[in-house]
Amino acid sequence: MYKYFISIFFLCVFANSFSQKQEFKENNKDTIIYRSPYGIRLGMDISKPILSSIRGTYSGFEIVGDYRVTKRLFVAAELGFEEKTDNEDYTNSTAKGSYVRLGINYNAYENWLDMNNEIFLGLRYGFSLFDQTLNSYTPNVNNTYFPSNIINTPITTSNLNAHWSELIVGIKVETLKNLFVSFSGSYKILMSVKEPENFKTLYSPGFNTIFESSTGFGFNYTISYLIPFQKNKIELIVKFY
Repeated sequence: MYKYFISIFFLCVFANSFSQKQEFKENNKDTIIYRSPYGIRLGMDISKPILSSIRGTYSGFEIVGDYRVTKRLFVAAELGFEEKTDNEDYTNSTAKGSYVRLGINYNAYENWLDMNNEIFLGLRYGFSLFDQTLNSYTPNVNNTYFPSNIINTPITTSNLNAHWSELIVGIKVETLKNLFVSFSGSYKILMSVKEPENFKTLYSPGFNTIFESSTGFGFNYTISYLIPFQKNKIELIVKFY
């Protein structure tokens, strides 16, 4: 009789243990749900005011913004104004005008929970409207006895424009809640430029210096703030062992 009760007891213990084990196996996967902010992020390029303060031949500012469309994709834009004077061997000229860049950024970085950092790749279309003033120039005449004099009569050509595309690589870090600091570099390809008569455009606002290869480079140091409109649900599957 005692052996009978002992056998039933161990059978019950085994069955209970087995059922708990099965329940753990069925629940060893869990889903963590968190909400990631979606909204407009606005800021400015802080490198341009710094360059304006240390270089007497340059002034400019740039406003930056983006809007999150999906988990990894952002539409982005930059709007700015620049004025720069170039002093070459025989010429001194100033380009002054505004520009806009429009495109997308793709975040290739896989964030941890509740993080919003980015390692992004971007594409832009750029367009600028500007004036160029030939401040002074020296005629390139090789004459020892009658050297050329510097002509200081400014010549201004208005309604010039440039179109280009650019590839961007950068990082963006959330330093405080909704406050981001970013650095990016860009490679630019000039598609077209309207130039003044008898003079080459050396600088286009937004594009920077135009090289002989019709390419250029740029960089941005930006600080921006996210204005969240909504928080979209993102699910993470977590396994427990």
